[in-house]
Amino acid sequence: MRGLDLKQDELFSYTTLEQRIPNDHPLRPLRRLVDTVLASMDRDFDGLYSRRGRASIAP
Repeated sequence: MRGLDLKQDELFSYTTLEQRIPNDHPLRPLRRLVDTVLASMDRDFDGLYSRRGRASIAP
């Protein structure tokens, strides 16, 4: 690279979503509920997926 190496760190965010969403936000209990429901459906999902993955598609 030629010229000055100007950093523009403010363009990037290095915080997680957990840090961005307040603890009392209504999405937090909803997330726990959805995680519980999806975890209870693991067997159903397992039956929908192939044991050896998807077949590749030729280019």
